[in-house]
Amino acid sequence: MSTPSFGSLPTPIEPAPRLAAAVGLERLWIKRDDLTGLGGGGNKVRKLRYSCAQALEAGATHLVTTGAAQSNHARLTAAAAARLGLGAVLVLGGEEPPAPQGNLVLDRLAGARVVWSGKSTPRELYDLIAAEERRIRDGGGVPHVIPFGGSSPYSARGYLDCAAELRDQLPDLDRVVVAFGSGGTAAGLVAGLGAERVIGVDVGAVPDPHRTLRELLDGMGVRTEPPHIDRGQVGAGYAHLAPGARDALRLAARTEGLFLDPTYTGRALAGLRACVADGRIRPGHRTVFLHTGGLPGLFAHPDLGTLASG
Repeated sequence: MSTPSFGSLPTPIEPAPRLAAAVGLERLWIKRDDLTGLGGGGNKVRKLRYSCAQALEAGATHLVTTGAAQSNHARLTAAAAARLGLGAVLVLGGEEPPAPQGNLVLDRLAGARVVWSGKSTPRELYDLIAAEERRIRDGGGVPHVIPFGGSSPYSARGYLDCAAELRDQLPDLDRVVVAFGSGGTAAGLVAGLGAERVIGVDVGAVPDPHRTLRELLDGMGVRTEPPHIDRGQVGAGYAHLAPGARDALRLAARTEGLFLDPTYTGRALAGLRACVADGRIRPGHRTVFLHTGGLPGLFAHPDLGTLASG
């Protein structure tokens, strides 16, 4: 099964000497998966290449997926659907805001239909997705459902591809630090680089990141020791700005002109700093920070005003 050609790959890897010094490392590189091209970029592009291959193979006319209101995956699903000439239905959590901001603006620009799930239980969310599938079929279409975050054992192959790029770009790398959301990015990296090299920083998107990762790796046929998952950066929860993330956003912007987002990459950089502080990453380790994108969500975050001050 061939994957669609969208996405600007391979993404570059850039040294970040000022940020390295600020966090206590001798060397640090940024893997720029925020520059994957399609729909504003981000890590979901690699996974969507595989999910969309499945959809096209099945003769789909519509992509259906779910996520939070500011889901980067939903935004990129809408963009992928537009690129492939498919319809997109996004079932998003919560209530429709008075005016669209951030990713929601881009969802609409790409022509996606947005369905709001309110305060739904997991079962009610499943029923909503099933209702959208029926609606598409009743209209003569063929729906293809992509799971939350775009993460499945098959789509995680996108980060096997990324692992191969990293091995070519920095063959003797010691550590890769990445945000852990729905788990597919970390699973592909672990499968391609080994558990000892990958540190996932939990953002609070799933109740049990260890179980999520184990299930993805099992589905990929990968047997490995469990990688390290840093759970110290969740703070008050997924939708809230954690103190470490606030500091990390400012640090990256003021040392390297590198803009992160509050939910994923801000927490991931905070996790990297914590790992250096407690010795899990040593100063001499050749360390890569994987920038997974997500910038549009910054502009809809409720704490945007406080981020811009100080």
